[in-house]
Parts: sequence; C-alpha cells; structure tokens
Amino acid sequence: MTDKLQKFLFENAAVRGELVELSDAWQQVQARHDYPKAVQMLLGEMLSAAALLSANLKFDGAIVMQIHGDGPVRLLVVECDSSLQVRATAKLVPNVDIPNDASLSQLVHVHGKGRFVITLDPHDKVPGQQAYQGVVPLDGDNIATVIENYMMRSEQLDTKIWLAADEKVSRGLLLQKLPGEGGVEGLEKEEGHELETWNRVVMLASTLKNEELLRVDIDTLMRRLFWEENIRVFTPLEPHFRCTCSLEKVGNMLKMLGKREIDEVLAEQGHLAIQCDFCGQHYNFDKIDCAQLFADAQTLPPPKSLLH
Repeated sequence: MTDKLQKFLFENAAVRGELVELSDAWQQVQARHDYPKAVQMLLGEMLSAAALLSANLKFDGAIVMQIHGDGPVRLLVVECDSSLQVRATAKLVPNVDIPNDASLSQLVHVHGKGRFVITLDPHDKVPGQQAYQGVVPLDGDNIATVIENYMMRSEQLDTKIWLAADEKVSRGLLLQKLPGEGGVEGLEKEEGHELETWNRVVMLASTLKNEELLRVDIDTLMRRLFWEENIRVFTPLEPHFRCTCSLEKVGNMLKMLGKREIDEVLAEQGHLAIQCDFCGQHYNFDKIDCAQLFADAQTLPPPKSLLH
C-alpha cells in the first residue's frame, strides 16, 4: 500500500497527529495535467493538507480547499471527501513563464488580493441547507502557515502542519491540540500538562527536514520523531484518486446556466463540448441532448401543495 494516512494519539494528552503519504493518487492527478514545477509542488502540498483535514470530518461529505490568486495562478482547487477520495486542479494565466522556485506570494498573491477558501460540503444536505464556507486573506508565506492561521481563526484549534511534495510523492504531518474536557477541578494542572505535551511534540516535529519528509516512509518518521512518547496508533486509512464528475452533474450545471444561454451557444457552435477540469473527461451535448435537459425540468410534477 503506497497511499496511506496514519492517525495517532498521544496518550494522557489531548493531542492528536496524522501522517499522510500520497503516491499513486498524486501521480494520477499529475497524469491529467502538465503544470509548471512550482504550481505542481503547491498543488501537491494542498492535496496532502486536504487529506489530513478530511480524515477528521464529522459528516459524510467533502472538504474543498481553494486559493483564488491575483498572480500567474488564478485558481488552485483540491477536494477530499470523508472516504479520502482526492482530486485537484489549477487554472493559470495563459502564456506566462513561472520560475521553478516561485513562492506562494509570487504565484497567487502578487497584489495582496489572494484569498484562501475552505468549503465543508455535506453529501446528504437537508432541504435549504447550504455548504459552509470560510474565506480569509492569504495570511502566510506557505500553504501550511495559511491553513494553521485559518484553523486558529475559524476553529480555535492549535494546529501545526508540515507539507512537502515533488513529482513522485506528496506528504504531510499534522499535529492538533484538542479542546480540553472535564470539570473545573484540576483544570489548571490538566491544562499545564496539555500545554507541556503540545510544546514538546511540536518542537520534536519541527526538527523534520523537507527532504526527510519526502524520502522517509511515514511509519519510520513517526517512530523517529516521537520514539519517547506514548502513542496510540490507529488502523491506517487509504486515500485514493477519484473524480466525482458525471453526465448527470454536467447536465445539472447546464440547467443552472439557463435555456437562453445554452441556446445561444448551440446556435453559434452547434453543440456543447465540456471537459472536466479535474480528470479531463469529455462530455458532449448536442441540440437534442440539451432539449431533453430542459424538457425533463419542465415535466417534473408540481408540488403536492398545488394538487389539493
């Protein structure tokens, strides 16, 4: 098993950790795109970050992580759901040379208008329920710091993340201090112990070098970093690439655009050719297909309240 997410918990302290390795899934993302090296690395780091955060979702759904940029990179999107299915894509300004060592700011924050967006999207929404979305400025000089700052602002959770990616593998380490539980008695002592453990494990993890994170397997990394700690290790999870696009979803998107706009495109081009940004799958709709889309929408039965 090359793709793996390993959860672990520090005993007697409300501190949890995760290590993720994406090899096959990361290769499948790259096989569908040809991005400059700097963009490739940033997208790989975001992919591991999304997997780390998705592993603790409390609902059946997905985390969608986006960076809206004002530089040569206009958009970066990664998605990971509660079963650890991942996908990713990016949109670049055409015909712009991007140096291999371009920084996050040079890629997406040139004029200070870059934004970081996390969307929590349940699969089984109740009627009227909307996906939760948090939008913040790009506060940090790398994606790990941006996410750490977001987690502190929006979730009030101390979170430390280490990320690295190259053309072969994407990996990440997450440590998180969980909210304390229990009554008032002994709380100060408990909080002092938690803080001591937190500071110690963050210091240990901070010795991790980028090359080490990329090249050493995650089981060895966990033992190497925390060999003196009492750790409970859980059954590993298996992230994997899967695109959730479908003919039905593309059809629903076209219906949202409206019949008038669709008819204008058909009059000009004779058909609609749509390619999924994530996996490259092509979908073609001719005039008959589009007519059927809107015919289906018009023949839905009226609400029961109108039948009585």
